[in-house]
Amino acid sequence: MRRDIVHIGAGQLRYEIREIVKTADALEELGVEIIWENIGDPIQKGEPMAGWIKDIVVELVQNNPSYGYTASAGDPETRAFLAAEVNARGGAQISPDDIFFFNGLGDAVSTLFTHLRKEARVLGPSPAYSTLSSAEASHSGYEHLTYRLDPAMGWQPDLDDIRLKVHYNDSVAGILLINPDNPTGAVYPQATLEAIVDIAGEHDLFVLCDETYASIVYPGIHTVALSEVIGDVPGIALRSISKEFPWPGARCGWMEVFNQDRDPIFKRYISSLLDAKRLEVCSTTLPQMAIPRIFADPRYPGHLERRASMFERRAEEAVGILSEAQGVTVVKPGGAFYLTVVFDAQLPSDGPMPPMANPAVEEKVKSIVSGVAPDKRFVYWLLGSTGICTVPLSGFCSDLPGFRVTLLENDDEKRRLTFEMLARAIQTYLKGD
Repeated sequence: MRRDIVHIGAGQLRYEIREIVKTADALEELGVEIIWENIGDPIQKGEPMAGWIKDIVVELVQNNPSYGYTASAGDPETRAFLAAEVNARGGAQISPDDIFFFNGLGDAVSTLFTHLRKEARVLGPSPAYSTLSSAEASHSGYEHLTYRLDPAMGWQPDLDDIRLKVHYNDSVAGILLINPDNPTGAVYPQATLEAIVDIAGEHDLFVLCDETYASIVYPGIHTVALSEVIGDVPGIALRSISKEFPWPGARCGWMEVFNQDRDPIFKRYISSLLDAKRLEVCSTTLPQMAIPRIFADPRYPGHLERRASMFERRAEEAVGILSEAQGVTVVKPGGAFYLTVVFDAQLPSDGPMPPMANPAVEEKVKSIVSGVAPDKRFVYWLLGSTGICTVPLSGFCSDLPGFRVTLLENDDEKRRLTFEMLARAIQTYLKGD
């Protein structure tokens, strides 16, 4: 073409969680039975939607307004309900005008970074969730700026690393955190959140917190919402029903904005996000209308407690099995439904791999692992050898070799056998036989 029409950040748009699916599909055609451990979809892994939640949705389907447009910022009744929920926590107080709905948090993240000034950077964690890291990198045209999560400290943020990178890089305009974290499952104590907010306040930054898994915190683990520690610092929390109802197919998430009136630049930025939302007219109405009814139902707290306890038991099981493998570090998560495994030493980047039972599969895998990151090489060998589809840690903007697996399989026996097979595969790969 006579003009280059490709966005400067196009090369940063990578989502390893789904990119591996194309290869998995090709191997499935060659006879490999795929065990999908790459994506956080509880429904796909067999968790049923609670009958009483379905009943509420069915009732709303009979309601004509659920088929129409709603306000661009979101259903007014739902936003008023959620604002009251935030205010009841204590801490920052908001109004319905501080809540904006999107068609899933992927839509929210895209809007956030598309309308952020190109020169303004957001410092995020490493390992990083791909949607956030790719969107930030793409908007700037450079690699995502990161601070370190330390596996030796239970994947907690390295606060000194955050301070140094904020202090010496004046392009940083915001700090991103994910609590509970994806991909590590780490949960941040209140003191850590307060320290990050203090750093942001000291350097006149905003805080962006992904709270997708806020309702999946394991028993005995304590954290707080961003609203409870944000003080007078500008902030944005991202929330969703995808993981906690769970209803990922609803594509329904929202943004809670704190202290937008405290800073005119931040207020103008937030206003631009709503302007962009108006161009889309609105987000899907039905799932928004379901939120107040489900959240307010007396069965909902028990629903959340049951699921948090269920994932905690699965985490114990997985850590117990995988910790038997020599040469890896496995940190028990404190929330969400993921587990990250880190290899204690660097993996080979080339050379022979352990043989696979199916020669056609082995040939296919070898054809695609040349030049890839060493942990991605392991993940693709694992896929061809066992059918277990995981995500390499290098796909999460990390230089640590490892991979992420989910705790979502609802069939108890299949889940246990999968982790046992995974532990054996790690040993086979590390021994090279």
